[in-house]
Amino acid sequence: MLIAGVDIGNNSTEVALARIGRDIEFLSSSLVRTVGLKGTLRNAMCVIDAVDRAMAAIDLTRNHLDLILLNKATPVIGDVAMETITETIITESAMIGHNPSTPGGLGLGRGLTTDICNLETTAPGIACIAVIDETLDFTEAARMINFAAAKGVDITGAIVKKDDGVLIHNRLDSPIPIVDEVRHIDMVPLGMPAALEVARVGRAIEKLSNPYDIATLFELTPDETRQITPIARALTGTRSGVVIKTPEGDVQERRIPAGTITLVGESARETVDVEMGADAIMEKLAKVAPLQEIQSQAGTNAGGMFERVRTVMAELTDQPVSLIKIQDVLAVNTLQPQHVLGGLAGEFTRGTAVGLAAMVMTQNIPMQRLAAKLTQETGVTVEIGGVEAEMAITGALTTPGTEPPLAILDLGGGSTDASIIHRDGRVRSIHMAGAGDMVTMLINTELGLDEPDLAEDIKRHPLAKVETLFHMRHESGAVEFFDTHLDPVLFGRVAILTENGPVPILHDLNLNQIVNVRRRAKEKVFVRNALRALKQVAPGGNIRLIGFVALVGGSALDFEIPEMIADALAEYGVVLGKGNIRGCEGPRNAVATGLCLSRKGE
Repeated sequence: MLIAGVDIGNNSTEVALARIGRDIEFLSSSLVRTVGLKGTLRNAMCVIDAVDRAMAAIDLTRNHLDLILLNKATPVIGDVAMETITETIITESAMIGHNPSTPGGLGLGRGLTTDICNLETTAPGIACIAVIDETLDFTEAARMINFAAAKGVDITGAIVKKDDGVLIHNRLDSPIPIVDEVRHIDMVPLGMPAALEVARVGRAIEKLSNPYDIATLFELTPDETRQITPIARALTGTRSGVVIKTPEGDVQERRIPAGTITLVGESARETVDVEMGADAIMEKLAKVAPLQEIQSQAGTNAGGMFERVRTVMAELTDQPVSLIKIQDVLAVNTLQPQHVLGGLAGEFTRGTAVGLAAMVMTQNIPMQRLAAKLTQETGVTVEIGGVEAEMAITGALTTPGTEPPLAILDLGGGSTDASIIHRDGRVRSIHMAGAGDMVTMLINTELGLDEPDLAEDIKRHPLAKVETLFHMRHESGAVEFFDTHLDPVLFGRVAILTENGPVPILHDLNLNQIVNVRRRAKEKVFVRNALRALKQVAPGGNIRLIGFVALVGGSALDFEIPEMIADALAEYGVVLGKGNIRGCEGPRNAVATGLCLSRKGE
């Protein structure tokens, strides 16, 4: 009997091909990317592709197959969203502080914002900050500033739309600080008190990043100082900045609350405000476990997120929204770049946010539909095999050097699953929200990339700083030299060390910053989920009673996640490592192998 065990995962679909009689002989395996949401009809395409590849490896076609076994798993969607719990809102000030690469001059300037064309008519002795739009070139702008200054006008700085800061500064008789590259120059209010600061190369501004210095410059009250604190936070670390005091009410406040969620368990329910942070949410979650459903407050960020998850799942599985239940959530604290209301050049600051990953279980109907469609498309009998967690354990036991009690951590893209098999064969399992996709989202959000594919590459590969065209310094500190020069585009940049060579990161980020964000994201998701999953499947919640833990799934191949989890489990005396399914597959193919083994002897 020739059988194909097929494991449809969130991100990849794996096949194990075996000939089964009294004994079992594994013949080949394959791996393809999953098409569509796990457990839906769109999976048929990738399943057929994966089966054909496995058959081609032994010079056969799918017509020779007797049976295709699918993993018995209800569709799971691991959706992630960022719910901001602090907001940066400026109600009586406007600001500029976007860190242009080449501002002009140095120092601090104070004065009234004045159109450069009106400088000649300005009374001498009145401090002015010139506002220069795109209609003037740098030579004319410098001429007009020099002419007005010669007449006694006190020009203390300039705000420029184009990238002309250095060009204008080099033509001035009396140097002034100049901030350029101001995108919304037309939104700069004229005739308003303003302060402008430019720091030296390699330094950051000091006065306008300190709320008390801003209060001194503008003679603010304690209440007003409290309101301008977001400005100081947003300007921290920038080389240049401008703060302009606008008329009261000129910038209106708008806020959508983060909202509350109610965690409903079998015998208890707890309500928690998202603004209390991730730790409070996870603490309440532990009190109601096992979770049966999450109810969220309408009209809030959290409410919108959970309803979006249910709606998407209902559409993909052709089931009523009422049948869609959220059965786990992972919350993590993070920092999210936020655009500042009142900013004039696309400014943002890093506000506190909660990242939420939700896992949704549905009825098994979609898997039955998929099996029927595959039978029709392939002409081969397709059945739904054993429970996914049990199949994963069965496959993991083919790892040399393991025996029950054995626990596995299946680190996937949408969920983290844990199972344990005891000496008597009993299996207990748990499915948890949050895995590789959430790590990618956290990296993308915290670094302000807005490029999920780049964030995915940062997650999967080590980094290095290209210091010259002939050497790079790895994140470990090791230096690597090259006989031929590197691509000039890499010079001075942080590079991702992919299988196809170094890829530059074209964002203004330093190596340590990226590494720290990447490692924190993995610790928040994988390490936290590993510990809470093992505690739920371990006898009496005691991880020390687990003899062996094997890591399986795509994320087990990560270059640093296994080490992180091993460090976290070191105190429990557990033997932990990456699984090696059948002694040859590494941590992949556990479920597919287990499906084939479930039919051994038939």
